[in-house]
Amino acid sequence: MVNFDYKNPTRIVFGKGSILQAGSLIKEHGGSKVLLHYGGGSIRKSGVYDTVVKSLTQAGIEFTELGGVQPNPRLALVKEGIKLCREKKVDFILAVGGGSVIDSAKGIGVGIPYDGDVWDFYLGTAVPLKNIPVATVLTISAAGSEMSFSSVVTNDNGKLKRFLDHPLNYPVFSILDPETTFSLPAYQVGCGITDMFIHAYERYFTTTKNVDLTDRLCEAVMIAIINNAKRLMKNLNDYDAAAEIMWCGSLAHNNLIGTGRGGGDFASHMIEHELSGFNDVAHGAGLAVITPNLMKYMYKHDLPRFVQFAVRVFGIEENFHNPEETALRGIDALRDFFNFLGMPKTLKDIGIEEKDFAAIAGKIKKMDAANDTTGNFLPLKSADVEKILQLAK
Repeated sequence: MVNFDYKNPTRIVFGKGSILQAGSLIKEHGGSKVLLHYGGGSIRKSGVYDTVVKSLTQAGIEFTELGGVQPNPRLALVKEGIKLCREKKVDFILAVGGGSVIDSAKGIGVGIPYDGDVWDFYLGTAVPLKNIPVATVLTISAAGSEMSFSSVVTNDNGKLKRFLDHPLNYPVFSILDPETTFSLPAYQVGCGITDMFIHAYERYFTTTKNVDLTDRLCEAVMIAIINNAKRLMKNLNDYDAAAEIMWCGSLAHNNLIGTGRGGGDFASHMIEHELSGFNDVAHGAGLAVITPNLMKYMYKHDLPRFVQFAVRVFGIEENFHNPEETALRGIDALRDFFNFLGMPKTLKDIGIEEKDFAAIAGKIKKMDAANDTTGNFLPLKSADVEKILQLAK
C-alpha cells in the first residue's frame, strides 16, 4: 500500500423523501441566491422540478434557472451559466440531475470568480483558487459526480472532452433520493450502471501490492452492482435495488476504494472521452465497448490480477492448470454483463468508423505527459490505443 491523503467533505442526505430538504439544506449552508441548474424536460415530467422549486420557495430561497444541459456537458453552456450567475449575483448552485448536470455546475462554480477562460482549468493551464459552492439533487445513478472532485466538460471547438480534478469541485452536500430515478428509461439506467462499474474496475486494476482491504472494497462494490442491476433491470421501480445502485455509484467514485492503490488506471475513461467528444456517444455505452477490449489487450501484463477479478467478482471457477483461460472467461463475463444491461458491443454500433481510429487515438489526453502515455496499469501510447480500437471495431 502506498501513502495517501484522503478527505471527502461532501455531506450525503440519503433516502426516500430526502429531496424535500433541498431548500432548508441550502439555507443551512449559507445560500440565498441560487442557480437552479438542470438538463431537459425529464425532471419536470417526473415531478422532481416541482418538488425542488416548492422546497426552495418554502425556505425563502431566491433562485434563477438555467436548463439545457446535454449528455457530455458543453463548455458553451458552462460559460452561459457563469455570465448569468455574475449578473444575478448568485452565491450558491444547485445541480438537479445526473453527472452531466453536476459536472456543468462545477464548471460554473469555479468559473464565476475567475477572470480568465474557464476552459483553462480543463486544459491544465490554470488552477482554480476559489468557487461558488455547488450542491446536488441526484436523479441518475451513474457518474458519482455527486461525491467526487471531478468535472468533465466537452468543448465543441475541436471536439475535446477534458476533465478537471480539484478539491473545490466537491459538492457541499448531495441529496440521494432513489425514487427520483424511477422515471428513467432502461437504456439510461444501463449506461449509468456501466459507468459506475468501470469506476470501481479502474481502481481495482492497480500494480500496487499489498492492497487486500481495498481489493475487497472494490470487489464488494462491483458485486453489489452486478447483483442489484439484475434486480433493477427487471423492475426499474424496485426501491431497494435502486437504493443499492445509487449508493454504489457514489462509493465507486468518491475515491475511498482507491486509497493506497497509487491511483486508478482510467485508460477506459481516457479513451471513451475521445469517443464521446468525437461522436457524442453516451458515456456508459462507449465504456461498455472499450473496456472488455482494453482488458483483452492488457491481461497478460498482470495475469494473476485478472484471474482474481474473474474468480472473486464473477465467481468463475479457477482453472489452476490454465490461468489464462480463467482470466479470459472473466473478461467474457463482464462483456455478458454489459450485454445484459443493453449496452452496444462494437464501435460500429455507436457510429465510430475505422477511418477515424487514428485521429481519435491521437487526441487521447496523456496522463503521463513526460512519457506520452495514458493509463496507469499498463501505460498506453497512441499506437496502443489504436490497436484497442481495432479490437473493438
